[in-house]
Amino acid sequence: MGARTLTPVSRVLRLCLHALLFGLLALAAGRAVADSAPRAGWVVAACALLAAVYLAGVRTPVVHSSARAGAVWLAGLCAAWVALLVVSPDGLWIAFPLYFLELHLLRLRWGVAAVAATAAAAIGGFLAHSSAVTPGAFLGPLLGGAVAVATVLGYQALYRESERRRELIEELITTRAELAAAERDAGILAERERLAREIHDTLAQGLSSIQLLLRAAERSLPEDSAALPHIGRAREAAQENLAEARRFVRALTPPDLEHGSLPAALERLCSGAPGPRVRFSLSGTPRPLPTPYEVALLRIAQSALANVVRHAGAGRAEITLTFMDSSVTLDIVDDGKGFDPTSAPSGEGGFGLPAMRSRAETLSGLFTVESAPGQGTAVAVTLPLPAEALS
Repeated sequence: MGARTLTPVSRVLRLCLHALLFGLLALAAGRAVADSAPRAGWVVAACALLAAVYLAGVRTPVVHSSARAGAVWLAGLCAAWVALLVVSPDGLWIAFPLYFLELHLLRLRWGVAAVAATAAAAIGGFLAHSSAVTPGAFLGPLLGGAVAVATVLGYQALYRESERRRELIEELITTRAELAAAERDAGILAERERLAREIHDTLAQGLSSIQLLLRAAERSLPEDSAALPHIGRAREAAQENLAEARRFVRALTPPDLEHGSLPAALERLCSGAPGPRVRFSLSGTPRPLPTPYEVALLRIAQSALANVVRHAGAGRAEITLTFMDSSVTLDIVDDGKGFDPTSAPSGEGGFGLPAMRSRAETLSGLFTVESAPGQGTAVAVTLPLPAEALS
């Protein structure tokens, strides 16, 4: 683990390992000098060699970035430790920080094997310097190795769990931002659709009725009536304002429908969908639909396809738009994991199956969902064609 990727806890543990190793080396060298040991000079030299090898590895970047370089450095460190163990029984103490280095630098199985070999070497070195064999000579290195293995495994498990939690938090933050943006866009589009519908159903229809009434008034008046020019100008003004109202309705049409028909918008939706392969097919003879019908069908397709991408785990999906004599049908079918429609959670805020059903029922349509766990999902909406689309 490089210095830049260390967490605060990792830095503290690393500093503690440095302090432990150098403290034990100082203690071993100090005891040899204080006790005037026969090999005091060799002990100090071995401690200095071990400290130099350790510092060289700590200060060399390639040791942190390359597993092979780390293993080579660890081998040199263990060789220096064995030299210390040969000249002083106090070298036994250095085995404990070596355990952590071996578990950190080597793969788990090799690290555990290295810990076992280090414990065996420590026991052998201590017995070579001591004439008395005691249980502590065996239990100390073995218990130290077991504690080191348990500590490292526990820390690694906690670190993995911490990383998973961090990734989940980042994913939740990203998802929340995406949902907020989707809600904002949906609100803007919903308001545009509402305004377009209101203008179409009230202002445009009213102006059209005014035109018809003015035409009827023109036909009922004699040709020399003084009111005819005024009625003609009023009819022209109503016609111009009707054209302007229709331009407003077109301007408020969702962007997906601005540059083409509903089939073209659905085909673009399928080609740009992430995740599963989505195919679009058209059946029957396409005919122009009123804007509210096109908007409802497009939004239902977008919502259903979003559910396929997010929840279905599907490999393939198909959207089919079918024009019949008196109705238009939209089918969205996937081969995903499916669900139980009777226990599906209710959506809120214009999302989910209830929102799709509401769009269809607003236009006197029929909305159905067929699904079962492990059997994919089929969503179908059928809208009766209005009178202007049938003519």
